[in-house]
Amino acid sequence: MVRLLKARELSIVILMIAYILLVGAINPDFISGDSISLLVKASVILIVMAIGQSFVLLTSNIDVSVGSIMGLSAAVCGGFLTNGNSLWVVVPVVILIGTGIGLINGIGVSFFRIPSIIMTLGMLGVVRGCMLLYTKGMWIEDIPNYYKKLSSLKFIGITLPVWITLFLLILTHILLKKTRIGHYFYAVGDNVEGAKLVGIPVQKLTVLSFILSGASAAIAGMFFVMNIGFVPNQTGSGMELQVIAAAVLGGVSLSGGLGSILGAGIGALFFTIINSSLIFLKIPSYYNSAISGMLLLIIVVGDSKLQKYLKEKTFKQREIELMRLQSPRGGVESAP
Repeated sequence: MVRLLKARELSIVILMIAYILLVGAINPDFISGDSISLLVKASVILIVMAIGQSFVLLTSNIDVSVGSIMGLSAAVCGGFLTNGNSLWVVVPVVILIGTGIGLINGIGVSFFRIPSIIMTLGMLGVVRGCMLLYTKGMWIEDIPNYYKKLSSLKFIGITLPVWITLFLLILTHILLKKTRIGHYFYAVGDNVEGAKLVGIPVQKLTVLSFILSGASAAIAGMFFVMNIGFVPNQTGSGMELQVIAAAVLGGVSLSGGLGSILGAGIGALFFTIINSSLIFLKIPSYYNSAISGMLLLIIVVGDSKLQKYLKEKTFKQREIELMRLQSPRGGVESAP
């Protein structure tokens, strides 16, 4: 049991289920089928953004421009759709915008040695300004109905955005865990100098991580338009903090080299549940940020303490087993 609970993902799942049951005991409507379905649907935007952010965090960097990338992507998506462009044009253009911004971030961090927090913070302002210039500060409405209906299109009872999100989760998880390049991401975050010595292309991997982060934010922007049906002029504002918090909640280390995509996805789902549960608990909206932040801290600290306890318990068990093996009764003969 201890070995199973050592998995960060499993401990977060256990905490998430416990939290759902607790809120459900206070308000049974929270655990109804419709509520759970809406929670999963609402979480896809944060999950997709957490996937891309995880690659950046694994390389011991951070991307705080993802919220503004998502906002610009949503604005371009909405603008192109209202102008009558087809999805075959909209999807590549939006993803290209996200990857292009990610490429600029990656080049700045990797080749010009600009600290990632500074580079992406500056890009946040630039991209946010571009969005406001593109929309002229106006909301984008009149999104075609066929695009909005895609968010409710179901296959085997699961909506299209959820299927796409599951596909991205599985694909990126396999990339990180089963391929050589995936292991390189962990190596760069764990010891960048050591990675360089063994010939790992650190600069290229760093650039790639920011490209993936930008692309995921662009996909999230398209999901936003699909789910909401319009684009406010502040779309994506503050999302970067939620994305980073969700990834960290799922076990991705801010210092790099530790974590998983599945963990980040679970963390994003849990973060969405925390925010949504406050409505069912009938807590005034102006308390939301403070309470969700406090709950996040309690959960992260509690999980950290649990992992430390399990690690110490496992270490003590190994010491006891070693002492037994070294004792004469354990089968090891004493020296004459």
